[in-house]
Amino acid sequence: MAEIVYKTNLQTFIDFIKIIIAALFIALLIRSFIIQPYIIPSESMLNTLQIGDRLFVTKFSYGIHIPFVEKELFSTGEPEIGDIIVFPYPLDKSQDYIKRVVGVPGDVIEVRDKQLYRNGQPAQEEYIIHKDKLVVPTRDTYGPVTVPAGHVFVMGDNRDNSQDSRYWGFVDKQTIHGKALIIYWSSTRFVDVKWDRIGTWLR
Repeated sequence: MAEIVYKTNLQTFIDFIKIIIAALFIALLIRSFIIQPYIIPSESMLNTLQIGDRLFVTKFSYGIHIPFVEKELFSTGEPEIGDIIVFPYPLDKSQDYIKRVVGVPGDVIEVRDKQLYRNGQPAQEEYIIHKDKLVVPTRDTYGPVTVPAGHVFVMGDNRDNSQDSRYWGFVDKQTIHGKALIIYWSSTRFVDVKWDRIGTWLR
C-alpha cells in the first residue's frame, strides 16, 4: 500500500509560487514571440478598425525579436502592401501605432489631391475614407518619395484624420511589433458590444 505524503503549508506555498512563475513565463513567451492583444484607441483606421476593437497581432509575421528591444534576431518575412501593422510611434517610442502598409522598399509614393500614387499609378484602395473635402498640403499633396531599404511607408485608412508617414517618415521594419490578425472583441463599454465585428479577419 502506497504511503500518503502530506505537504506542509510552506511546501504547498512554494509549489503554488512555482506554478505562478511558470504560468507568467509561458505568458511572456507567447506575448513576446507568438501573439499579443491590442486595443484601438482612435479613429485613424476607420472604417476598417473602430474605437474599442480589440485585436490579436501576430508577433512572428516579419521577424523574431529580442523582447523589449528593437532588434530583429532573424527575419521571417517582409511586410506587403495592404498589411495592417503595429509599431512604436517614431516620435515617442512609448506609444504604439497601427497603420496600413502602402509602400515597400523601392516604391515611389506620392499623394495628389487625396489620391495615393504608387510608382506613378493610382492605388486601388477600397477600404479608405475621406471626410474632409478641403485639400491640405502634406496631408493631401505629398511627395514623391522613394521608400528606402528595410523600411515601409504607412497611412491610416481614415486619410483626413491620420498621423502617419506623411508627417513623420518611414517605419523601420526591425521595429514592427507584428501584423494585425483578427478582431477578437469590440466594445467601448462592457454593455456596448459590437457582436458583428467579433471574429473579423483583417487584411
